[in-house]
Amino acid sequence: MKHQHTNHPNCTCSSCNTPPDLANEITAVNRRNFLRTSLLGGLGYYTAPLVAATGTGTDQHVSEITRSLAVKRGKAQHITILNTSDIHAQLLTHDEFFWENNRAVYRKRGGLAVLKTMLDRLRAENPLNTVVIDGGDCFQGGGVAALSEGRDIVPLVNYLGYNLMLPGNWEVVYGKEMLQKDLGGYNAYKICANMYHDTQDEFAGDLLFPPYWTTMLGGVKIGFIGYNDPLTPKRQSPAYSLGIRFTKPEENVAKYIRILKQYEGCAMVFLVTHMGLAQQVDLATKPQVEGVAYILGADTHERVRTPIQGKYAKVTEPGAFGSFVAKLDFVVEDGIVKDHNYQLLDADPEKYPAHKGMKKLIDTVRAPYAKELDTVIGQTKTTLVRYYVIENPMDNLVTDALMWMFKPDIALSNGFRFCPPLVPDAKKGVANITNDYLWSMLPVNSDAKTGQVTGKQLWDWLEKELHNVFAKDPAKRFGGWVVRFKGMEVNFTMYNDLGKRVNWVKVAGQPIEMDKLYTVVACEREGDPDDTLCRIEKVQNPRKLNQTLHNIMREYLKKHSPVAPKIEGRCTATDAPETLLSQLEGYDYVFR
Repeated sequence: MKHQHTNHPNCTCSSCNTPPDLANEITAVNRRNFLRTSLLGGLGYYTAPLVAATGTGTDQHVSEITRSLAVKRGKAQHITILNTSDIHAQLLTHDEFFWENNRAVYRKRGGLAVLKTMLDRLRAENPLNTVVIDGGDCFQGGGVAALSEGRDIVPLVNYLGYNLMLPGNWEVVYGKEMLQKDLGGYNAYKICANMYHDTQDEFAGDLLFPPYWTTMLGGVKIGFIGYNDPLTPKRQSPAYSLGIRFTKPEENVAKYIRILKQYEGCAMVFLVTHMGLAQQVDLATKPQVEGVAYILGADTHERVRTPIQGKYAKVTEPGAFGSFVAKLDFVVEDGIVKDHNYQLLDADPEKYPAHKGMKKLIDTVRAPYAKELDTVIGQTKTTLVRYYVIENPMDNLVTDALMWMFKPDIALSNGFRFCPPLVPDAKKGVANITNDYLWSMLPVNSDAKTGQVTGKQLWDWLEKELHNVFAKDPAKRFGGWVVRFKGMEVNFTMYNDLGKRVNWVKVAGQPIEMDKLYTVVACEREGDPDDTLCRIEKVQNPRKLNQTLHNIMREYLKKHSPVAPKIEGRCTATDAPETLLSQLEGYDYVFR
């Protein structure tokens, strides 16, 4: 029987599939590259209650769902949700970190060509009843993304074939205008119920994106509501969010749940959120989210392998860098979930060989930048990794470079999470650091800035920074890790209250003096007041140093390669190991 092309969002045929034809994508990319080079040198109304069955998280259970007689006979519907997040523009297969038997283990994972093969295969298992979702932070975090302000990531994302996408906290990095243009280029639906135009024009007060999306799967109507992190303007440089107002999900989520369930007739409602695991688990305990089946979370790059049960909803998060795909399978009968299964699956290049079409498109997209991005700027003898919450080798390298160039009392680096690891070759004993990897380490090439602060200011600032990471109220936790530094040693107690976490601070090996002025170097946060430095307010004698972080890193690596940064006790906790891997405590969850 000839296939009828209905443009169904989940059809996998070459004519109906959501991504445009590869040839069209490559043609469009080549056109942009040419211009750049020229210019720059059944069931519509379910109201029955949902019963949350507990999935076993195994391939065998998925097979049992697929072979179910109720599903085969059409009495029940098998629905699949595939979920990625925090890809951070990592186009190529890379080293990935795992924690096994109390030690770090590294394996090759991810790459968009591997991810393409994986998503296509998983879709094919349930081709008409699968949706593919990304939870944000997609077009920031790599060289191609930074050099094109996200534009050249768009055709790659479209070719992956997402149905639904959410803006993440880093989607604002190129400003509001580029945020809207880049997301506007996606073929997928975009949702976010808490980002508003903060302007004086005709858009004043409007949402930037629709708040929710509904779709029919197997005759069952499913609804999704989106939320970005309301703390985004504080976490990122303030200038990035200029013209955008963020609100907390609690302000309108109950309204949208009611709309989806009572008026749209959705059998199941999901939240797609980019708020960090702690905030998302906290949200799952709030009565405003009653009626939500799952919170499909993102932001902190956590790998939830067993859904975390809140009072009103389960919470998942699918890792980062395109290294993993979360897979939810449901059996729905008469509006009731009879069975379900959740898995976090590795994007393993041995299991999912790179997709030839995607490889070709990646090569086309990278071509204008390849010579610059592939240039080796240094080497490392130790693994560069950023997964540890308290201290890590990657940011020790960054602060080492700042200290070397400017010789302040203290060098600071923000508590970033992005950037996959870089593991030295077993035979050569080193790994090459390229410009592309530098863009992954530092996706914003900020200016270096200096100022003077008292010991008391440093102490109070450390208390606030630690509270951002470990606040007992999860809604007050930033998504980042502990701030990094060189020239200072800090010991703290994670579980203490605000103002009582810091136990002692040493600068240059000596106890900090509260009245003494210390010189600090850090990166400029665009949009901050002139006398603010790395969120330290009212610094004295602030001034830019006429050097960017990338130039500083290149100069340092040129002089000192091969480098060998490691964890060395710059920051320690009395109640947490140096290998702490998550902000979330008090739940049955372990990062691995």
